[in-house]
Amino acid sequence: MIPQQWTPPCGSQCTQKYAALMQIPWRVFCKKGCDADSDTWEDCIVACSEICYKDPVLKDRQWSAYIDRSPGAASYSEECFHACISGCGYKFEVESEEVKKVKPKRPPPPLPKPQPPPRAKTPMQSPSEDVPTTSA
Repeated sequence: MIPQQWTPPCGSQCTQKYAALMQIPWRVFCKKGCDADSDTWEDCIVACSEICYKDPVLKDRQWSAYIDRSPGAASYSEECFHACISGCGYKFEVESEEVKKVKPKRPPPPLPKPQPPPRAKTPMQSPSEDVPTTSA
């Protein structure tokens, strides 16, 4: 058996697409899309959303926070989702143009709370009014 036969074709396509050393996490998520237990393209999209995003920590609370599956910038979940969808596309033989059009069906993250306006500074008084003059 030659090495190309050790991995399924979908996994090999993920390895080729995310071959750079810095893209190892995306390769992993692409292969998760390949290995998803989904029977349809639509189910695979839902599975990728569950893999790459988490729901609010506390539902129905204004101050609940959205947390990515892995720590990092919000773009990390988006990159994860697109890599996973690539794997789904390979699995279900969906055209790459169609794969690129898929967007996560997630609610937008909560808006940041507005910061209170900075307090106005009072003008400084001259030192002669506050500190008595003394001589040494």
